[in-house]
Amino acid sequence: MVRGHILFAFVLLMGFGLVYLLAKELVLIYVSALFAAVLMPIVNRIMQTNIRGRRPSKAAAIFLIVSGIGLIVGIFLTVGLPPVLHDLNQFSAELPSRISKMISRLDQSPIANRLGVDAIAQRAEGALTTTASYLMTSLPNWLSHLFDIVSAIFLCIYFMLDGDRAYNFALSLFPTPHRQRLKTTLGRADDKISNWLIGQGLLMLILGISSTIVFAILHVRYFLLLGFLMGLFNIIPIAGGVVTITLSAIVAAFDSWTKMAGVIVFYIFYINVENAYLIPRIMGSSVELSGLTILISLLCGTALAGVVGALVAVPTAALIAVLLDEYAVYRDETF
Repeated sequence: MVRGHILFAFVLLMGFGLVYLLAKELVLIYVSALFAAVLMPIVNRIMQTNIRGRRPSKAAAIFLIVSGIGLIVGIFLTVGLPPVLHDLNQFSAELPSRISKMISRLDQSPIANRLGVDAIAQRAEGALTTTASYLMTSLPNWLSHLFDIVSAIFLCIYFMLDGDRAYNFALSLFPTPHRQRLKTTLGRADDKISNWLIGQGLLMLILGISSTIVFAILHVRYFLLLGFLMGLFNIIPIAGGVVTITLSAIVAAFDSWTKMAGVIVFYIFYINVENAYLIPRIMGSSVELSGLTILISLLCGTALAGVVGALVAVPTAALIAVLLDEYAVYRDETF
């Protein structure tokens, strides 16, 4: 009996050690499986399409989806990304001189000496210059993760092709009386995650396009870069919007306070429209997580896996919430 406990503890420690060593690979597998689950409803819909009396196979449906995504990415890389990179390079080159001009305008205010504007400006200039330099110098490091991106794409394709077999095998590890309940629970969680990711993608697109148009109308410099960042970072709830609107307001303030005010007014207007109109119609009740839960999941996801962890934090929290609701929450029975 004691020998069995020792063996169990040894196997458990080996399992924890293996998870620690393969943390990066496990995150990659999890992200790939997550996006495969999101794309599978689209694959099934394509497979149900009747084309001259024939229905596309799963492989053909996946090929169409991958080709469509590849076409969109290719158009973005050749048409949309070069102006964004040009704006980023120009922004980092002109940043020190623009900070000096803005500080000179602040010095003319009567409370500048009390606030210690010069000292704050020196620190802000150093911090912003360091940040801009980091963004430019770390770009090759980001590109070095291309292998991970390609691996995730192939894993996602294989999950879509052979995911049903792996899913059924995982369910077979549970006793038969509990298997159907777990399958129903995971199906409900999959619906929530799929709806959230698709809805979040639409919200990112809407914010990116609308902010680019508004920034262009306001003649904000680097409006393509700022609009791109506004849409991209919108996938990170709360924190992404705060960071990007702060950056956009600072860039607009380099030219005039009027532009900065216009940027802030636009974002306040957009947030109200998004909360009152877009989210109820696009997202519906797909996740049903409180703001505190989202913040905690973002903090934990970022601490565990950086940017990737932040991206999958909310879907993971939705999955955990569904499992807890089914297996851990005790409800008072009403008679």
